[in-house]
Amino acid sequence: MSTESENLDETQSGWKTIQRVMPYLWPKGNFAIKLRVVLSMIALAMGKIATVMTPFFFIAAVDYLTPNAADADAGTLLGLAAGGLVVGYGLVRLMGVGFNQLRDAIFARVGQRALRKLALETFEHIHALSLRYHLQRKTGGLSRIIERGVKGVEFLLRFMLFSIGPLILELIMVGIIFVVIFDVRYLAVITVTIFIYVVFTFKVTEWRVAIRRKMNKADTDANQKAIDSLLNFETVKYFSAEDREAARYDVSMRSYEQAALQTNYSLAFLNFGQSLLITTGLVIVMVMAANGVQDGTLTVGEFVGVNTYMIQLVMPLNFLGSVYREIRQALVDMGEMFALLGQPAEIQDKPDAKPLVITGGEVEFSAVNFSYESNRTILHTLNLKVGAGQTIAVVGPSGSGKSTIGRLLFRFYDVNAGSLKIDGQDVRDITQKSLRAQIGVVPQDTVLFNDTIGYNIAYGRPEASYEDMTDAAKAAQIYDFIMELPEGFDTQVGERGLKLSGGEKQRVGIARTLLKNPPILLLDEATSALDSETEQGILESLKQMGHGRSVITIAHRLSTVVHADRIVVLEKGHVTEEGTHEELLALNGRYASMWRRQQADMISSEVV
Repeated sequence: MSTESENLDETQSGWKTIQRVMPYLWPKGNFAIKLRVVLSMIALAMGKIATVMTPFFFIAAVDYLTPNAADADAGTLLGLAAGGLVVGYGLVRLMGVGFNQLRDAIFARVGQRALRKLALETFEHIHALSLRYHLQRKTGGLSRIIERGVKGVEFLLRFMLFSIGPLILELIMVGIIFVVIFDVRYLAVITVTIFIYVVFTFKVTEWRVAIRRKMNKADTDANQKAIDSLLNFETVKYFSAEDREAARYDVSMRSYEQAALQTNYSLAFLNFGQSLLITTGLVIVMVMAANGVQDGTLTVGEFVGVNTYMIQLVMPLNFLGSVYREIRQALVDMGEMFALLGQPAEIQDKPDAKPLVITGGEVEFSAVNFSYESNRTILHTLNLKVGAGQTIAVVGPSGSGKSTIGRLLFRFYDVNAGSLKIDGQDVRDITQKSLRAQIGVVPQDTVLFNDTIGYNIAYGRPEASYEDMTDAAKAAQIYDFIMELPEGFDTQVGERGLKLSGGEKQRVGIARTLLKNPPILLLDEATSALDSETEQGILESLKQMGHGRSVITIAHRLSTVVHADRIVVLEKGHVTEEGTHEELLALNGRYASMWRRQQADMISSEVV
């Protein structure tokens, strides 16, 4: 009973998926695409009519060539007529192929447009999903879902429209011909044969689809493990874990191998069963036709015609099993992709959201409570105000909620209680795009695109001039390094910037933010990967950059924030101390303790 229920659910899901694709094939307001669909369907019908009519010329030619003429003149005339029929046979056959090719050429733009629209929609939707989703997702598995989903759409468009539909049309037309030209008994045998063939094919294919799901699952798992391992290439090397990673990968590949073998074995069984059924039906029909020739109810040409029509039906039926399986699999793959498209974005703009208007850059957290999970609160009634043009530093131990402040500022998450306002505007009431356009960030871990240094710096403001880009690079103290490279700004940085050192990546990230030139600046451990000498120069650049801007500095090294207008000490989501560097030292509390410890560590490292 559960199996029937699952099959019903899958069928309903399949129809929903097909309905989801239809708007891409018949888009509202796009007359050109609709016209192409109509013309391709007309070409399809004309091609099938030509294909079904082709055997008539063959039948007539064979009958003309059958020795039944009494004299040579009659034989010559019959020969000329047969030759004309053979030429007609060739022309009609060519027309069938021509209409099919014309159909494909007309429909190509429709299919490719649908693929591009779907791929773009999926890509945009993934970027619209929340940070929470992306922190939980598996990159390899996600890329596989998109890849298989887009391929599934392509397959569905090509085979469902141009294989299943035409096959049904051809079966109907040939059935009519058998009733009118031959005998209803031939149609009965063909109908029973095709019915048994289709039932057998669908039953076996359902079994094979279940095997294919296992194979896809193993394939996704293996791909995820491979990508995860390659992204952590250096970590694998650090721990000499190549064999361990290979073993993990091989576990998934072993599952894939077993499922793939089952797929191959079941395919052999399917092909042999299909051949047995079709051959049996063909033999029965040909025996009936041979008897018809003997008793004079059929001509030799009609005997050949019966065989031609049977072969004509067998050829597309041979593909039915694989096409049906692929269509079922395509629907499953597309269902996964559409499920991804149906994943709601956690953070969405309100319908009446307005663009952010910066008047001074004041940032205010008012009684903010926030938690990533319901059972663990990260920020407790946080009150934090950054005045226009002020520099506020947030310090504290790991896990105190420092980085969460930055994520809330960019509205990667919404506060659970309280409010976050910029110049009096609640961030929930403004558009995300305008909010992020006004904030610059230098993160602790700068991740670069697998492109050139110039591309990564210009990412902060793509329309910036070359002079602006070089000025930003100089301010970030990376210009001289870039000029020493053979390809300069055109130097490739590698995936995630792995061709650059940590400090070089961080300076590129700083240059990128300097080029953006935002009114609000977030520095999240911005100099953590720099040496002391470079750090001082960068700190001076950041200090200059902070003039006239509201700056939130999240820092672990207290020496980098001593000049902040105000320092906030955060512990377990609570503000425990607040004041200037001198005021906090005089307070002799948590900040003073952290300061003394770091100073002692610095002295120890200098002595060593």
